[in-house]
Amino acid sequence: MLTRRAFLVQASAPLLAQPKRRPNVLFLAADDMNNALGCYGHPIVKTPNVDRLAARGVRFDRAYCQFPLCGPSRASLLTGLRPDTTRVLANNVDFRQFHPDAVTLPQLFKNHGWFAAREGKMFHMNVPGEVGSPKYQDAPSWDHSVSPEGLELKTPGQGRRLNPPGVTFGMQWIAAASPAGQADTNAAGHALTLLEQHRKEPFFLGVGFIRPHLPFVAPSRFYDLYPLDSLALPQNPPDDLEDIPAAAKAVRPHLWNHMQMDEPRIREALRGYYASTSFMDDQLGRVLAGLERMGLAENTIVVFWGDHGWHLGEHTRWQKMSLMEESARVPLSIAAPGRPGNGKASRALVEFVDIYPTLVELCGLTPPAHLEGQSLAPLLDQPARPFKKAAFTQLQFENIVGRAVRTERYRYIRWEGAGGGEELYDHERDPREFTNLAAQPEARRALDEHRTILEAGWRAARA
Repeated sequence: MLTRRAFLVQASAPLLAQPKRRPNVLFLAADDMNNALGCYGHPIVKTPNVDRLAARGVRFDRAYCQFPLCGPSRASLLTGLRPDTTRVLANNVDFRQFHPDAVTLPQLFKNHGWFAAREGKMFHMNVPGEVGSPKYQDAPSWDHSVSPEGLELKTPGQGRRLNPPGVTFGMQWIAAASPAGQADTNAAGHALTLLEQHRKEPFFLGVGFIRPHLPFVAPSRFYDLYPLDSLALPQNPPDDLEDIPAAAKAVRPHLWNHMQMDEPRIREALRGYYASTSFMDDQLGRVLAGLERMGLAENTIVVFWGDHGWHLGEHTRWQKMSLMEESARVPLSIAAPGRPGNGKASRALVEFVDIYPTLVELCGLTPPAHLEGQSLAPLLDQPARPFKKAAFTQLQFENIVGRAVRTERYRYIRWEGAGGGEELYDHERDPREFTNLAAQPEARRALDEHRTILEAGWRAARA
């Protein structure tokens, strides 16, 4: 007869032999999201859910996109390839025209048995897609792929009561009475349904929030968080633009000089961006709360990222498509259960192309040979360890090409077209990039070093 101890050992043996369930991935993206977040030290923007996520994972304080525009940035991140390789250098360009057999990040998970789904914007809207189809498809990447529509895209007053939009030089803002019917609300709701339906199988779920992308749409209660008279105007030296090359100022030139907005309009634009950010945070919080409620958080890697930065009047510029810090730097947090670095911040230089190999390693998959980034997994264990020597960002606008390299201390930018030019900023002494050192003799050595780094390319800057 078996003793009680022997019985328990035999009874538990099958359980001990069961393989550990593969981790899930919750992939959260915000559109045109800069670092104006509470967890990055912004003094007034309220983002409690993004802040909590950053606090339970590793927050990357110096993460950089590869291209400061939605389509190229997302194509690079989701393929693990840099823009020169994807050949996506503008919006509405399908990377599969050039790389029809590329295995995207969600596609790799799908190919290995994960349920791969997206709600909202992941790649650029309707790209990639089936030829001739108006709907976003990219069947190779997803088991389920939906772009929820929202009432904010309709005429004000259609379907629900909206305040009339304010329009000024390409900036719009709309205050809505409630979040019902808006695209981000729909995306969050659909994502919760998918979590419930697929909670018993491994999943890769991408949730792409449109906010704070223009038009600035948020329920009135989020606008109420930011009274106009409480918003400080952006401060720039009066001669700030004098040492910026003409080529830089020729990239979307209407975005400089505050887009001709007067002070009241600037405050309204700040308010709209902040309100839209807080609204996005609220919908992100719904998804995270559902993950917790369903008991999925302990086996789910959560990644939050904004696709590129966004100027809010720094250097008198607004929006994206510059190579300065505010446009190239992005928010990035990774919360991977059980990693020793959780709860800490990393100041390592990291890039969006690093996200693909990171998730592949964390989930025990074999990375495709074509990837051009490197895994951030070591930083999830030791956030303070050395990593890359430089991060690279580029852009193209008409006949102008710009390339930037960010190192531990400096940002270097080289322009070709429209007269060309160079920029060099010392972040140790000039973190807001007000003084271009490229023409100053005392900076010659640093300038030459960064020319060499840029010419050597990203392979030479790997850890």
